Parts: sequence; structure tokens; C-alpha cells
Amino acid sequence: MYVAPRPREEDDPNFAIRLSLIPVAGLAIGIVLQSPMAMIYPTLMYSLMAGQRKALNVGRALGGPLAFIVMLWLMSWVVSLTINLPLVMVAVMTLIFFAGFYMIGKTGNPAGMLVIVSALMMSILGTGSYMAMTVLRDEMSKAALASAVITPLLYLLIPPGTREKAVDVYAPFHEDQLALRAAIRAGVLLLFSLWLYAVIDTTNLMLAVSAVFVLTFPTSETIFAEARERSLSTVMGGIAALAVLAVLTFIAQLPVLLVLAFLATLFFSQKMITGRHPAMVYQYAASVMIS
Repeated sequence: MYVAPRPREEDDPNFAIRLSLIPVAGLAIGIVLQSPMAMIYPTLMYSLMAGQRKALNVGRALGGPLAFIVMLWLMSWVVSLTINLPLVMVAVMTLIFFAGFYMIGKTGNPAGMLVIVSALMMSILGTGSYMAMTVLRDEMSKAALASAVITPLLYLLIPPGTREKAVDVYAPFHEDQLALRAAIRAGVLLLFSLWLYAVIDTTNLMLAVSAVFVLTFPTSETIFAEARERSLSTVMGGIAALAVLAVLTFIAQLPVLLVLAFLATLFFSQKMITGRHPAMVYQYAASVMIS
């Protein structure tokens, strides 16, 4: 599956500064809008912007958020139709999971993750509380729209060092037994989803999303490597978050929170360029810290 390469300082010397401003802007937007899920804004906006490399790819900056919004509304509609027929909903979700994994395997394009993640989040929240599902859908849609506006604006105010646009190279999985591979991944995700549907509450939603990211990789070696990287990222981001919260126990002021969020994100964003671990480790760590 396609993973964005490490950003290069010669291409974009202001990469870390620009990327560190997006969660600050997101948090401010969430607060101004008096969102019941204000932290959705900085977390989602950071994730949508962090994949940009070199000059601004307008198609990615606008198309990604809009595609995510469409999938959220489509999947919430599917859940609303099947929520009173649990077996039907499970069967439909299984088919959607299979289609998403098959799409990723066939093309190498991570767009299939939008399908899977949207279906998973909406179905998990829908089984717990239909109102919670609609609130999350609406707030994520607003955050995605904010990202589509703020990302080009930040690139305009803080331009990169090159006008060359990054070319995404998608490498499909091995063609042999592609449907079987997708079916196995869909089955594993279904079992995990049933645990989330029936046993634990919806506050553990991110467990499901993390599982999707791991399962999209093609081989057992890359799956375990991704799991290790995400575990390391969670520890790093958690430590940074605890440090920020420790300071806020003494100075509980919004400007202080915004400055600390900027500095912590700046650290991880710069490490995406210079760190000894893969760039995605630091990107995930920043997402953990922000959320």
C-alpha cells in the first residue's frame, strides 16, 4: 500500500512550521464553533494535511476531505437502513470491508481505507447510539471542510521551496489470491468489530481505526512492522501529551495550550524530516499527542 515518503527539507524547508499550524487552527475552529467534539478538528485536519509532499497538490487537498465527507454520509445512511436488522448490517459491513481491502490490494491506492474506516466508525457508533453517530459524522464533515480551506491557505502564506508536485506511485499487492487475502482481512476486521459492537463502548473507537491501518499492509512482515511502529508512536505521543497536560495543571490558559500544541507538533513534524525512525512514526505520534 502507498505510504507517503519522508519529506525533504530542500523541497519544503517550512514543512514542519506549516504542518504545526494546522492543529492550532483546527482547535481554534472547534472552539469557535462550540463543537461538542472540538478535538476532532485538529486531529483530523492534521491527518489530512500530513500526507502532502513538495508543492501543494490541490486535488489531494480538496479531493481527500470531500471524498471522506461523501463516504461518512453514505456509510451513515447504510447504517441507518440496517441498524434494526443486526445480521443484515453485519453482512453489509463485511461486504464493504471486503470491497475496501480488495480495492487497496488491486490498486495499492489507500482510498480504500476511506471506505473501510467510514463504514467501521459509523457502524460502531450506530450500534451504540444513533445520535452519537450523527454528531460524529457532522463534526468530522465540518473538520474535513475546514481542512479543505485551511490547507491551501497555509500553503499560500507559507509556500514550499519547490513548485514540483509529488507523484504518488501506487504499488498493487501480488495478484495471486487477491480476493482470498481481502476476505481474510475482512474476516479479521469483522471479528474485531463484533467485539467493539457487543463488548466495549464507543469511546474505544480508535482501536478499530488503528486495526484498519495495520491490516491494509500486504505481508505478515509489513503488518507486524506497522503494528510495532504504531505502538512506538502511541508511547511517544502519549508521553508528549502528558508533558503538555502537566504544564496545563499549573497554567490552565487557552493561549498556553495553543502554544504547547504548536511546539509539540513542531517537534514531531521536524522529526518526520530528520528523525531516525520512519516519517510515519512521528506523524502518528503527533496525531496521538493532539487527540
